[in-house]
Amino acid sequence: MPNQPTSPATANQPAPFYYLHNFRQATTWLRQRYADLLNDEEQVFLTCFDALPQASQALLVRLIMRKGPHFRSSRLNYPEIGDLDAAAAPLLELGWLDDCHPLGAAELGTLLRRDEIIALLSPAPELRTLRKPELVQRLSTATEARGFHQWCPASPERLLTLRIGDLCERLRLMFFGNLSQGWEEFVLAELGIFRYEQVALTPESRGFSCRLDIELYRHLHQCRTQLEAGQPCLEVLELLGQQEYANPWLRSRHDRLLFDLARQLEREADLQQALALYARSGWSGARQRQIRILEKLQQHEQAWALVQDSLDAPESEAELQLALRVQRRLARKLGQPAHPPAVDGITTRLDLNLPGPHALGVEAAVREHLDSPQAPVHYVENSLITGLFGLLCWDAIFAPLPGAFFHPFQSAPADLHSPDFQHRRRPLFERCLVRLDSDAWQHSIRRTWQAKQGIQSPFVHWSLLTETLLNQALQCLPPAHLRAWFLRLLQDIRANRAGMPDLIQFWPEQGSYRMIEVKGPGDRLQDNQRRWLEFCHRHDMPVAVCHVQWANP
Repeated sequence: MPNQPTSPATANQPAPFYYLHNFRQATTWLRQRYADLLNDEEQVFLTCFDALPQASQALLVRLIMRKGPHFRSSRLNYPEIGDLDAAAAPLLELGWLDDCHPLGAAELGTLLRRDEIIALLSPAPELRTLRKPELVQRLSTATEARGFHQWCPASPERLLTLRIGDLCERLRLMFFGNLSQGWEEFVLAELGIFRYEQVALTPESRGFSCRLDIELYRHLHQCRTQLEAGQPCLEVLELLGQQEYANPWLRSRHDRLLFDLARQLEREADLQQALALYARSGWSGARQRQIRILEKLQQHEQAWALVQDSLDAPESEAELQLALRVQRRLARKLGQPAHPPAVDGITTRLDLNLPGPHALGVEAAVREHLDSPQAPVHYVENSLITGLFGLLCWDAIFAPLPGAFFHPFQSAPADLHSPDFQHRRRPLFERCLVRLDSDAWQHSIRRTWQAKQGIQSPFVHWSLLTETLLNQALQCLPPAHLRAWFLRLLQDIRANRAGMPDLIQFWPEQGSYRMIEVKGPGDRLQDNQRRWLEFCHRHDMPVAVCHVQWANP
């Protein structure tokens, strides 16, 4: 490869062309894994990029990594690149940059300072009192777009416009498999800010298997962006169209988008349109939203039919919980037999009257009140159980299965929330969980905690899972309870990783514990918390609900 830049030197002193080195790594990766999917434009780009002088390569990569597409030359100060005009010349010749791009007044306004805009306007006393948007509005009287030097004939600088942003976005999508990550991931990893598990990747490790999937992903991303920008839902729907999605991963993204569109229409009281979209969406919770709308529309028999479907085949514990609640409500209206109300398990109740409110919240107040050297209390909400699971099952979570990992900057497998996540790894998880049947589980968790310290994980929050907390947990938590928690987590990772009790108290000398859910004045248990408490009750796990009143509010 011509003009091969040097690698970054150290984390504290990166080599001058570290960013170019990173970009070339990415293009090599793309050639290895996507040669069959690259279109003509992308192949030409990669070939021509390699033939550029190093300074031109570096300038292009700098611009790709910055927010654009327009860049004033006075703000492009890169000593390692040298003469900016010389570096830009080959890029202008290829048409990748443009120095004559027509700008509207609004675009120009984003590039100029307030005083520079005033200098372009006819002198008027009130200009100094106007805000920048008002000054830009004055420029807008010139409706035609024009080049930078036509707007600013006295300016000595050039304006460079990146014209291949769309192409570079496609390359970034192919490399990362998403558009939420950017090229800065290389730098963050080199500086040690983020560390990732080194999963074995092969030339077949990639996020997309066909060109259509790439284009469909970008289409869904465009529709999502418009929805989040406040575009009317019906316009987004028209843009979305009726495309079929054979790829399960993309179909899931499509279903989520339909769900969010329906939710927005529901907020806007367009209930019929929302109802139709929920029916099209296969996203979790869509059936319950349909039931809610049918109740609002007083279409009780249709709602009853969907409730029965939910009871016969609930998609989750959450849906079953909500369906039972609605069934009793509808039964009264339709004269149907109702399911008896669910009886909450008998959970220990603590009532505390504490001085407060506490500056750090009600959980901190309870922790400080109950904590003692013989019975330490930790704030662990949703972090201890998931952390122990992540440590014990590290090898299963980061197994290099097809479609799970396809670039070096993944903190979790791509199919983490897929319905078949556990099924695809069943033997691997069984191999991890069987350690709970002997003393091996404690050694395994400690070894992983030490070896993987600081590596990104979807389950382990290193700052919260301290060595002290880890040692007390391993000493006091029965392996049978850990197995039950881990299996429940695997049933529905997205839903069951939340709702766990806030605090845990250990008695190391006795090797026992209790979990504590804290509720401040006027606070009530949420549905996911009730499900966790009921689960603990069924498995004889010690848990208490602590209700706090402030002594001096």
